[in-house]
Amino acid sequence: MQTAPVLIVHGGAGRHPEAEHEDVLAGCEAAARRGWMVLRDGGSALDAVQVAVMVLEDDPRFNAGTGSVLNARGRVEMDASIMEGSGLAAGAVGAVSTVRNPVQLARLILDQGETVLRVGPAAEDFAREQGLEAVDPDSHVTDRQRARWQDAHETVGCVALDELGRLAAATSTGGVFGKPPGRVGDSALIGCGTYADERGAVSCTGRGEAIMRAGLALRALSCLSPAAGPRQAADQALRWLARHTGAEAGLILLDPRGESAVVHNAPHMAFCRIDGRGDGRVSRGL
Repeated sequence: MQTAPVLIVHGGAGRHPEAEHEDVLAGCEAAARRGWMVLRDGGSALDAVQVAVMVLEDDPRFNAGTGSVLNARGRVEMDASIMEGSGLAAGAVGAVSTVRNPVQLARLILDQGETVLRVGPAAEDFAREQGLEAVDPDSHVTDRQRARWQDAHETVGCVALDELGRLAAATSTGGVFGKPPGRVGDSALIGCGTYADERGAVSCTGRGEAIMRAGLALRALSCLSPAAGPRQAADQALRWLARHTGAEAGLILLDPRGESAVVHNAPHMAFCRIDGRGDGRVSRGL
């Protein structure tokens, strides 16, 4: 029996000026529609989340790939991860600067299957070995980020359920503005910023150090029960995080039945959900 596919994209928890609301919602919807095309045509959840996140990485409105925030030395260092739930296959990268799409490199690591996480120049060497083109690190830097000097922890992500019932999740970020060189956040860590198994798929956004201490993605799935669906589980995990760390964060959670939750305690978290058949039903919010 085929499952009605579902895909949810988020553009990060944080603060967006009112004038930017429509832009970030449009960016999330564009990414969701690209990922949805994969599911609509019978593709896998894993391929769908990769495609959607790559669209967000290429969109300078988001803190991932092009548009990533700058570290304390004025450089971009990016983190990403991707995971497929049925086989627990996962790949992740941390502190990379010379790849256009960190989630694409994370997918190559997943497909190779030898390791889960690679970081820094060694990860970039692996990218070259796998045929990914090297890019100038400055190509990720936008005028918006050069002019910016404030805390930022927006992250992009996607979860999906395909028609065969397979779940997947992916997350990508430029990190926190002004971070120390070499800092790796939760988006590169399986179980923290990203997780998928037979229970569901999760992508998180927010203060990475707090999310890592909480193991937020895996914690949210652990809160699922016959009495607590995705919304209750996500709320419970986020309340635990806030109570113990005081951090702002958000997450998207999708279960095998296609039920989902989008929760955050930050002022905004842009998202777009598409579900059903054909062109799908689209809903979005901030």
